[in-house]
Amino acid sequence: MALHRWLRRLWPALLLGWASLVSATPSPEEHLRIQALIQRVEKSTSMSFLRNGTAHTAAEAAEHMQAKYAHFKNKIATAEDFVDLCASRSEMSGKPYMVKMGDAAQVEAGTFLKDELRTLRKALAP
Repeated sequence: MALHRWLRRLWPALLLGWASLVSATPSPEEHLRIQALIQRVEKSTSMSFLRNGTAHTAAEAAEHMQAKYAHFKNKIATAEDFVDLCASRSEMSGKPYMVKMGDAAQVEAGTFLKDELRTLRKALAP
């Protein structure tokens, strides 16, 4: 009986702990990194962003990433999570997004953006 009462009292705390693990939100610093990464994409005027075989401008790509970020924000804790969930592949087809810079060969957007994120982290480091 005492064990049962103890478990009943503990249950809400366990449930809250589990809920906090399921729902993530980026820290203010990570949010700024994500926004800076989206801005870097938006300003890359020589970039062509391919989603499901259709080319989009850098501004369109940034707008799409911003919309996906708003949609998945509660599942994102880091800028890397953002790249993985919002900027690497199509949710509908599962196909990877591709990036083409000028005359360079296409590369997967996830790889490109993680490289950009590393550069950004170095630039923002104290």
